[in-house]
Amino acid sequence: MVIKKEAQIADLGHISEGRKLENQQMKKMMNGAIILSAAAFIAKILSAVYRVPFQNMVGNSGFYVYQQIYPIYGIAMTIALSGFPIFLSKLVAETSTENERKSLLKKSFILLSILSGFFFLGIYFSAELIANWMGDANLEPIIQTVSWLFLLIPFLAVSRGYFQGTFRMLPTAVSQVGEQFVRVAVILVAAYVYTRSQWDEYQMGTIAMSSSWVAGLVACIILGVALFKQRSFTSERNTEVSPIPETVNYATIAKRFATEGVTMCLLSALLILMQLIDSFTLYNGLVENGLNPFEAKNLKGIYDRGQPLVQLGMVVATAFSASLIPLLSQSFAQQNRKTFIRTGKSLMRITATFAMAATTGIIVLMPYLNLVLFGDTDGSLVLSVYSVSIFLTSLIGAYNAIFQSQNKHQVALIGLLIGLGIKIVLNEWLVEQFGTLGSSGATIIGLLVILIIMWWDLPKEIKESLTEKSFGWKLLFSCGVMAIIVWFEMKWFGNSALIEENRLAAFGYTVLGGVTGIGVFLWLMIKCNVLTIREWLSLPFGKKMLRK
Repeated sequence: MVIKKEAQIADLGHISEGRKLENQQMKKMMNGAIILSAAAFIAKILSAVYRVPFQNMVGNSGFYVYQQIYPIYGIAMTIALSGFPIFLSKLVAETSTENERKSLLKKSFILLSILSGFFFLGIYFSAELIANWMGDANLEPIIQTVSWLFLLIPFLAVSRGYFQGTFRMLPTAVSQVGEQFVRVAVILVAAYVYTRSQWDEYQMGTIAMSSSWVAGLVACIILGVALFKQRSFTSERNTEVSPIPETVNYATIAKRFATEGVTMCLLSALLILMQLIDSFTLYNGLVENGLNPFEAKNLKGIYDRGQPLVQLGMVVATAFSASLIPLLSQSFAQQNRKTFIRTGKSLMRITATFAMAATTGIIVLMPYLNLVLFGDTDGSLVLSVYSVSIFLTSLIGAYNAIFQSQNKHQVALIGLLIGLGIKIVLNEWLVEQFGTLGSSGATIIGLLVILIIMWWDLPKEIKESLTEKSFGWKLLFSCGVMAIIVWFEMKWFGNSALIEENRLAAFGYTVLGGVTGIGVFLWLMIKCNVLTIREWLSLPFGKKMLRK
């Protein structure tokens, strides 16, 4: 009897120890998610904000030159920062021994080196052809400059994937923020020298885009130092030789690269791919419709103002729901369907709430934002339509987080390809009919199609999350009332700033409108019970708001 009790106590001790280790790992994962989210937030703010002084210094034509090539840089950075590192971290987390991990990382590095070498050679030696497809042969040296970044992708992606897969997020976070600081510094120095020298827009663009590989080298150094300190690749920690499982062979890794990895990269680069389509079709379409090259570049530069505005809007829209994503993966892995569904519904509602508010606020304040940031109100209608992509892309990101936590990729990939195809087809016709406004419309329609296809495959309970308990109507009412109050306030007080094109006055009225809008929206959210108490408590300021 005593022996039996001792055995039971020992079993309970093992279970308690196992749970303790599991909780420690979960805590480590949650802390890592917070670190990565904070780094991504800082990087996104930097990436959006620098474009305002940059555009102010180089003008619409200079901004056009930079933004034409930016999608190529954006695709490379998506592969090196979010797409493949997330995918590789998942593969690393699946390994059980150090030797298995080494084999996986080595083979992944070789496969990525082949892929990156192919991209580099293809882009560098086809730069003239790509520039001609974009309708501007002068873009050739800028395309060649950005192509060098692809050679850094294998080391950046594999090292980040390794650190994230072993729950050490700090090196990835530091490299991401350091890289952005260096890139922004080089770009703004290039713009400043352009204003003080005889450079043309294309010389400025070439130097500005060299920031991509310069910053990439800095990130490599940061990650290299972290790897050296870690010493995980040496044999010091593990001298045993264990057999390498069949799952770590080239064929299996390549197959998963081509399915899961590519899907993650494409979905992470959704808006960048839309911008890439615009790079090849919008300027050409404007010239074909009778505009001279200078007018077409000017209009494309004005249209590109929408990208930093959308980036800032998405930072606000997705920041509050980021903490729920690790919980989704955990609940699915533990087969806790109740928690998974509840978390998925909360993710959808919180994302929709702040994405709708950010979209509405930016649209109502657009003429003032345009004047404050870019010096005039040109293209405010075009930018307002483009801003709807904040809401759609934020929801697509939330849907994708749910699919990723379930290891589902096929529907998201199909939706993405169909949406991009629709954007390509519609751009040609809508640009011909409506100019840059047509291109904004084509982006919104393409994103809407992707959203509908992804929604169709969601679990039934999560599908209904935006309609149950009148959530959708409450959100529309709150945003509608906010928009009306801010619109009347700006018409009453701020219209003179637009007429006189007074940037300082417009800044003051923008702040006034923003503060009013935030206050009204938060008050209506509480009064209308837009979010549940549990959802409020998951927000950084939720408990304080509920007390008020």
